[in-house]
Amino acid sequence: MRTAVIFFAGKSRNKILNISRALARGIEKQGHQVDIIDGDRDVNTKLTIYQYIAIGTEAVSSFGGKIPEKITNFLSSAGMVSGKRSFAFVLKSTMGTQKALSRLMKSMEAEGMYLKYSEILNSDAEAEEVGKRLHIIQK
Repeated sequence: MRTAVIFFAGKSRNKILNISRALARGIEKQGHQVDIIDGDRDVNTKLTIYQYIAIGTEAVSSFGGKIPEKITNFLSSAGMVSGKRSFAFVLKSTMGTQKALSRLMKSMEAEGMYLKYSEILNSDAEAEEVGKRLHIIQK
């Protein structure tokens, strides 16, 4: 099954890139084909060809739990994403992480995506384990 792992970097681009790669490794161990997409740079990417989409970011403000506005713009111009099964994740930070996750989920659901799972990730090892356990195959 074709899967996309899309990340939107905030202050720590390398950390979210490494966590996205680890998540992709875990998904690949299930036998799926995974593409990693940088949502900040690959703005014209179409997601129509993917059956499962994972989107990750980090809170851009410490207290409000805000997420980058680029996410909603990216999703609205990414082709047919309505009805796609998906996974939302944010990087763990000191404050505002849960609110950032709920805002990410809300923006994904606003585009019609079907959220199967969401998680706050802290390390590469944790991301890889989550990737191994995601229920990607439709039953």
